[in-house]
Amino acid sequence: MKRIITAAVLIPIVLLLVFWAPPWVLVLAAALVAELALWEYLALADAMGAKTPRIAVSIFVALLFACIYWRPDFLGPLLGALSLALFALCAFRSPMNRVLPDAAYSVFGLLYIGVPLTTLPLLGEQENGPSLLLFLFLVVWAGDIAALYIGRAFGRRKLAPAISPGKTWEGSIASVAGSVVVALILLELAAALSRGNFGRLSSLLSYPGSIAGWLGLAVMLNIAAQVGDLVESAIKRGAGVKDSGTILPGHGGVLDRIDALLVASPVLWYALLLQVSF
Repeated sequence: MKRIITAAVLIPIVLLLVFWAPPWVLVLAAALVAELALWEYLALADAMGAKTPRIAVSIFVALLFACIYWRPDFLGPLLGALSLALFALCAFRSPMNRVLPDAAYSVFGLLYIGVPLTTLPLLGEQENGPSLLLFLFLVVWAGDIAALYIGRAFGRRKLAPAISPGKTWEGSIASVAGSVVVALILLELAAALSRGNFGRLSSLLSYPGSIAGWLGLAVMLNIAAQVGDLVESAIKRGAGVKDSGTILPGHGGVLDRIDALLVASPVLWYALLLQVSF
């Protein structure tokens, strides 16, 4: 019940952000989610023996989001500079035999959480940004739900027992199927809206190109999402915890909810860039 109540509260907020929030609000929302997830990750890192400069890493993640709002073309050089700054900071505050591990954990926080989530506002700024974000969220969430319930009911063959004993090949295959089905429904809905006379509603969903291309993208996003789930599971396994936090009743922590998006969102962004490039 807690899981359902939490989802019922979060889903309308996400839809409002996707369809009606101005760019700066979307950047701010993504930054807030990133900071919450980052603190959970840094707590996991510290549980594994790291001594991370939490305040500095948090400030640096905030700088990444400020950069993509004002100067997105400067993100690469800024990331390099911040990574070196974190290494220097760890060199001053950590014992010499811990400088490299502590710096690695800290820089990984930028790369694992900060950078991937900056792609959400970037996607939202595109001409069909709301459609792209809705496609991303629904495809990822549908796969997650299908994997959970089908895997629980029919799962027999373990997918990665050393990382996540509960995940099965049956659940993984069901996850891909769930993402494809929801993507197809979304594409058909967009086509129906474009054919009908629904006023402004007709322009809410826009997916130019072939259906096959979008369904292929849905498969790619699902695989990326499953990789993201396994990455977070490996981190939690190393820290010896079940959930990254307790802020979301029935769901665990923020990182538990966005782990799939941390890989899937950059995949969608770079797929879009490659499409534009060619």
